[in-house]
Amino acid sequence: MIPVCTDLAAWRTLRSSPGFSAGTVGFVPTMGALHAGHRALLARARAENDRVVLSVFVNPAQFNDPADLARYPRTLEADLALAAGLADAVLAPATTELYPDDYAYRMTEYALGTRWEGAHRPGHFDGVLTVVLKLLNLVQPTRAYFGEKDWQQLALVRGMARALFLSAEIVACPTVRDADGLALSSRNRRLSPAARARAAAFPRLLRASPDAESAAASLRAAGFTVDYVADTGGVRLGAVQLEAVRLIDNVPL
Repeated sequence: MIPVCTDLAAWRTLRSSPGFSAGTVGFVPTMGALHAGHRALLARARAENDRVVLSVFVNPAQFNDPADLARYPRTLEADLALAAGLADAVLAPATTELYPDDYAYRMTEYALGTRWEGAHRPGHFDGVLTVVLKLLNLVQPTRAYFGEKDWQQLALVRGMARALFLSAEIVACPTVRDADGLALSSRNRRLSPAARARAAAFPRLLRASPDAESAAASLRAAGFTVDYVADTGGVRLGAVQLEAVRLIDNVPL
């Protein structure tokens, strides 16, 4: 069984034990509801480090919609089964453990974090950066692994690590997709079978369109509600809604 630490005192004891205090530590922070994309992150961490730590924490600070937070799946037992053989420890703290200040102190980035996802989800990236910073301080990893699907999040975490002189290397891992091309996401399971089939058009239309404006038009014509499509830094970002389920993706230009 993978040891699961639900309080920080137990985690600190484990982190300082001989098995974790020597050698390299790879870290995969998640909100649970793990899928094959998370397993790929864990496998990469396993291949490159002596020990691997997985965190499972549904972070309330990054949800600007309370209903969305309430709907987020909590599947710890299934998550532990998926991580078996890949993670050496799981950090799954209570909210009061990670936010003893009731989120009075937070990390804010004022440029990239206000665009695209930040514009459509006010305060989202404050919550993401705050919890990632807390977890990196607690885990003290050699390397931390993030998926490229969340392009803007990855860029912000990398920028935070540079700006605050964090010691962890931020490692980007390729997006894992289903056979039809849709990026894996815990939100996909909330789609009806018909909507799930239609969702495969999202990355395909992002790729096929000559520019961001025409991509947005093609997505609307295909029945998606489009939050944004934008070309930046060699990628095309997109966020859409289908059956009130929000999907994000990015493809290389």
